[in-house]
Amino acid sequence: GVVWLMNKDIKRRVLSEANHIIKTQDTIRQTADRFNVSKSTVHADLSERLKEIDKNLGKEIDNIFKTHDREKHIRGGEVTRQKYKRG
Repeated sequence: GVVWLMNKDIKRRVLSEANHIIKTQDTIRQTADRFNVSKSTVHADLSERLKEIDKNLGKEIDNIFKTHDREKHIRGGEVTRQKYKRG
């Protein structure tokens, strides 16, 4: 695998994000805000890098994201509403 190439700070961030999502069920956007990284970083961390580090954790995160995807229409527009409320 590519694991040995991965910087240990990145590895630590990936595992922190994964554990955070498992504990809180936060979305990618919420996690990105919490860890002060972009949504694409969280997405890459948890859909690609995590599988290199811990396959089982990766599967657990995938399941949470599938749930989020199914519930998206319920949350949908909330962030946009907040954005326009702020002006």
